[in-house]
Amino acid sequence: MNEKTSNEAKGIGVCGLLGVAFVILKLCHVIEWSWVWVTAPFWGPVAIALLILLAMVVLWSLAKLFKWVGRRLSNG
Repeated sequence: MNEKTSNEAKGIGVCGLLGVAFVILKLCHVIEWSWVWVTAPFWGPVAIALLILLAMVVLWSLAKLFKWVGRRLSNG
């Protein structure tokens, strides 16, 4: 038998639960939000992770560029 480890996801999670609640509230006309914001709990964490990754790549690239420029200036 396969036993689940403690690292595996168990259940829907906070973002999934919040997303389902927002969709239900939207369909029952309790909230009048745009569908973009209603579905934000589903795509929001991925978008934030991608933005963080993009920022890290940009900062890494700038560090490499400054290091290269510094070497070029010191060599002459």
